[in-house]
Amino acid sequence: MLRFMKNKILIPILILGALATFFSFRYGSDDRSDADKRKQIVLETVMKAIREGHFSPRAVDDSFSQRVFHKILDNLDYDKKFFTAGDIAALGKYEYKIDDEINEGSIEFFNELSATFTKRINEAEKYYTEILKNPFEFASQDSIQLNGEKIGYAPDETALQKRWHQYLKYRVLSKYVDLKKDRDKARDNKDGDKKLAARTDAQLEKEARESVLKNQDSFFKRLKKISDDERFAIYINSITNTEDPHTDYFPPKDKQRFDDAMSGSFSGIGAQLKEDEGKIKIVAIITGAPAWKQGELKAGDEIMKVGQGKEEPVDVQGYDIDDVVSLIRGKKGTEVRLTVKKIDGAVKVVPIIRGDVLLEETFAKSAIIESPSGPIGYIYLPEFYADFNHMNGRRSAVDVAMEVQKLKASKVSGIIIDLRNNGGGSLSDVVDMAGLFVPSGPIVQVKTSGTVAEQMRDRDNGNVLYDGPLAIMVNENSASASEILAAAMQDYKRAVIVGAPTFGKGTVQRIIPLDELAKHSNPLGLLSNNGSSVLGENGIGAIKMTVQKFYRINGGSTQLKGVTPDIKLPDAYSQIEMGERRDKAALKWDEISPANYKPYGTGFDLAALQKASAERVNANSTFDVVKESAARIKQKEQDDFYPLNETAYRAEMDEANATSKKLEELDKKAAKLTVTNVKDDMEAINRDSTTITKNKEWIKGVQKDIYIAETVNIVNDLIKQQAKVSMETGMR
Repeated sequence: MLRFMKNKILIPILILGALATFFSFRYGSDDRSDADKRKQIVLETVMKAIREGHFSPRAVDDSFSQRVFHKILDNLDYDKKFFTAGDIAALGKYEYKIDDEINEGSIEFFNELSATFTKRINEAEKYYTEILKNPFEFASQDSIQLNGEKIGYAPDETALQKRWHQYLKYRVLSKYVDLKKDRDKARDNKDGDKKLAARTDAQLEKEARESVLKNQDSFFKRLKKISDDERFAIYINSITNTEDPHTDYFPPKDKQRFDDAMSGSFSGIGAQLKEDEGKIKIVAIITGAPAWKQGELKAGDEIMKVGQGKEEPVDVQGYDIDDVVSLIRGKKGTEVRLTVKKIDGAVKVVPIIRGDVLLEETFAKSAIIESPSGPIGYIYLPEFYADFNHMNGRRSAVDVAMEVQKLKASKVSGIIIDLRNNGGGSLSDVVDMAGLFVPSGPIVQVKTSGTVAEQMRDRDNGNVLYDGPLAIMVNENSASASEILAAAMQDYKRAVIVGAPTFGKGTVQRIIPLDELAKHSNPLGLLSNNGSSVLGENGIGAIKMTVQKFYRINGGSTQLKGVTPDIKLPDAYSQIEMGERRDKAALKWDEISPANYKPYGTGFDLAALQKASAERVNANSTFDVVKESAARIKQKEQDDFYPLNETAYRAEMDEANATSKKLEELDKKAAKLTVTNVKDDMEAINRDSTTITKNKEWIKGVQKDIYIAETVNIVNDLIKQQAKVSMETGMR
């Protein structure tokens, strides 16, 4: 179901583009439309960029063809609910010919694939509408396999329809059980919903089917809106992702999304939207954003129309939320007029001048945690952001330096930097950030194919902003720049790395605009004059391409292996394969010569820290439950069958929920960390009720986080160690 098995690295992949190449250039009809020419230009330019710039371009041969063939099928139909075995057999004649098509300019495979997929979408739409007309029974002992990798394609249409029946039955059963639980609660509660309490099982089953039908209608509406060009893009990304998981084509609008995510800002109005039963509604207004300053737009307002200045507004009722967002966003300083229905039913036109919107959740922030050894500074960094589009744009290295200075002013005894779930970002910022904690020296080695590795060094002339006890938290979703910082601090023995083994992304991507490359190469004369009529007003986008690999200063790559923490903490995903290692197209691990560097200071007694932490973890019942959860996730990965019998389903869900209930109970009993904000932040936090509420929720999350609590304990041990060393040194 258009499932894109991608992990967060720099930015999730994007989807728009096209295909066609050499022979279509040479022998194509002269009356080809600009749209067809544009498709040909996109592919030829992308392939040229890969051939000439990729770190390790793969040979376009039969093996490559086979990988592309299966990747595009997985991208379109991972759950195997659309294609039949007969379809795959018919398409199979192309399995080892896609490389020839790329070289010869034929798109025969894509055309046949797209036609078959369209046919199967239309048939599947009939399947689910017919199946959901009739009640299900949940007494039989059947089950369903939900892992697409473990099932084959349905032999024929009859078997495919049966597969849809099982899938919809599972969806309805899940909703039905939830509704029955709600009814039971209403019956047990004297003040409960009387209408809900009175509903029969048959009524609830019908309601569950209607809910699933509504969801499927919405899904198929989006599915059928995918254009031929967008399917071409899925195809071209199946090709680029066969090179490696992080080489992607960005159409113009997705390039803008990438820039927004990297910078932590965009030009718009600053309203968070949601889709509610086909209507687009305001969820919240971002503090300080244009909509907040204008003052008329409120949470709960329904957006009915979007107009560009004085132009005729577009009726957006029934639109996808992404389409509405695209209409609302625009050039800074321009006006957008929203026709909204207020909660009281009044309809009003709200004019707003677009401006910069800062996504505060993206930026670094800090707090202070009380501990036996004194206050511990805690810095949360969700991304290594960098706004290169504005001279004074936000940069993560600068922001983290400011947080460190505020914590030093608060006289903290140690600092924790939380990089959990941080997918990376700006390479230059991670180098600058590492320099805050070590004197001048190499931070990371970067290698382009066929060249000697270049060392990226700290550039602050030996200055160290903070030289006290330091811990860095990581997990399986800490990737790229996060791994560089953790690895450098580990190699310098500057910080204790705490958590779970990291993602394993040791490659560097570069955004390469395609317009100039296309104009310069002018593929076989397809572009005339300046090419603007074919390239369009917004051009053809860019490619995010793997051009380098980075290596630790000890010589080893973080690619595939990631960074192994100095102190491992129990993790729910510790027993299954995670991160880069799951993707067969990932580049391999290797190593180069180490850089010339010296460990920082006297280091620390890691064995003692590990022993003390292990004793605490083994005595912590919450971590015991985490270990149980890890074992269950491993078991479920090996056995993905789910019962379609209500009793068995309830038993399995109760077993799964038992772990969550245990964690909830333990969480209630556990002592909470004492966490306060830095004084310098209070003015911004108290700006309005929204910022106050967001801060309270964030502080609450820090207070009950067992991983932060154990890292505080580790920092306390580190402080004691260093105090002992200082005392012994002073006595000599």
